[in-house]
Amino acid sequence: MKPAAWAEALLAKHWWQPRRTGLSWMLQPLAWLYGRLVQAHRARSRTGRAPVPIIVVGNLVTGGAGKTPTVIALVQALAGLGKRPGVVSRGYGRRGSSPQAVQADSTPQAVGDEPWVVQRRTGVPVWVGQDRLAACLALCQAHPDIDVLVLDDGLQHHALHHDAAVVVFDERGVGNGALLPAGPMREPLPDVVPAHWRVLYTAGLRSTPWPGALAQRQIQLAWPLDAWHAGDASRCLPLQALGGRPLLAAAGLAAPEKFFSMLEGCGLHIDRLPLPDHHAYETLPWPASTAEIITTEKDAAKLAPSRMGSTSVWVVPLDLPLPDGFASELLTLLHRAHHNHRP
Repeated sequence: MKPAAWAEALLAKHWWQPRRTGLSWMLQPLAWLYGRLVQAHRARSRTGRAPVPIIVVGNLVTGGAGKTPTVIALVQALAGLGKRPGVVSRGYGRRGSSPQAVQADSTPQAVGDEPWVVQRRTGVPVWVGQDRLAACLALCQAHPDIDVLVLDDGLQHHALHHDAAVVVFDERGVGNGALLPAGPMREPLPDVVPAHWRVLYTAGLRSTPWPGALAQRQIQLAWPLDAWHAGDASRCLPLQALGGRPLLAAAGLAAPEKFFSMLEGCGLHIDRLPLPDHHAYETLPWPASTAEIITTEKDAAKLAPSRMGSTSVWVVPLDLPLPDGFASELLTLLHRAHHNHRP
């Protein structure tokens, strides 16, 4: 394991405990410094506005709580309610920083793996850029029919005003509750939920003291890699059809164990291959003799079928059906925010 991945795994082991560990307390001075930097950044930020209302999907903890499937589900729900949504993301890990549209022929390396998957799954306009306001303006200029934007992972991006926020938690909640690097918190947990926030628990259970809506992430289908890239649904199988076969499960996620546990919950027999979040797959991390791989869409985005040789790769999309009325409640928040800010 590379040193960075080893350090990440070590910290995560201490973060996701209900009580502080010795290592967590040793890191507390750095957490105090981090907290001061967060406050200073917020004080310096000048908030700009996009031409249309914005819903942020974000979290208070670092990585892996379910933002991307929430973005996909929310965009699909908004479209079902007659809205014309677009998506803006930083595009973590991509080459370049200026605003750029995610096109059908874009590569994950150019736009980021998560925005690439979001555009593929939803078909709506998706733009990426380090300056999120500039990306919002560029998207709205290119697509003047867009009437709502979903901002992927922008809760701590204080340079851009948002009208509503979906704050996601998984079964781990806030872990030990400490700020980075002593714990997983990007910012302190407020005493009360801000009025324009809605909390969504993505593992079907409440994992913090806050009230919130319950959703349950699901995996149901397995696609051959080439069929997934081609969008050919005729060749996908129910996930249970892979039961009894030796599978190597590869996942470059912030919390890969959740994916592995879901596969086992569907009756599959797997060997685990956890990889760093946003793993680039510049070389294949398994032996060429490996018979069958099962992986996520985020990983499959960077795997060309021509590189696989004799290895069969199965791609498993992750779905997150939203509770009834959740998207409608967010639209009510947007309407209220628009009314309150009319000149």
